Amino acid sequence: MSTNIKWHDHNVTHEQRIAQKNQKPCVLWFTGLSGAGKSTLANAVDAELFKRDRHTYLLDGDNVRHGLNKELGFSDEDRIENIRRIGEVSKLFVDSGLIVLSAFISPFRSDRQMVRELVNDGQFIEVFVATPLSVCEERDPKGLYKKAREGNIKNFTGIDSPYEEPDSPEICVNTAELGIPEAVSQVMAYLESQSIIPKL
Repeated sequence: MSTNIKWHDHNVTHEQRIAQKNQKPCVLWFTGLSGAGKSTLANAVDAELFKRDRHTYLLDGDNVRHGLNKELGFSDEDRIENIRRIGEVSKLFVDSGLIVLSAFISPFRSDRQMVRELVNDGQFIEVFVATPLSVCEERDPKGLYKKAREGNIKNFTGIDSPYEEPDSPEICVNTAELGIPEAVSQVMAYLESQSIIPKL
């Protein structure tokens, strides 16, 4: 880091932004294998929060790789940098008072812990979309597992690159057992129990 830069304090504080939006900001971090249902579930939760007049923003793994992280590949080093950048973006959104939904495979526990440590206690909520590999591979919505099995994609999580399951996620959802409406209800119930959103 350059020695010629200095942190610039803002006149408007984190607490003032929270009060203005009348909500508790947090990061809902959806992690799981490709095809587990992370983006689908995050999208549905985002829509439900919007219906309840919550201020949110959704960050999706594929979408971010079209812009902010478009030069990154899928080596372990690039995956780590991908999550580091998203963690910093999520931190900024939380500082602004938003509820941030981030849907990323984020295969390494250490990376998810790094993001957790960027925000205040209670502001990082790990949502493990615990759909088994066999189900994800059967779904294969983008045809990526087939390509990985054929050797046409290298470093594919769950095939030739590891996925480290969360040890103690705040929320655990298996979309092989629950439909999206039921999974959304599970997430919303947790948010209500933590007073992040008011109960209906």
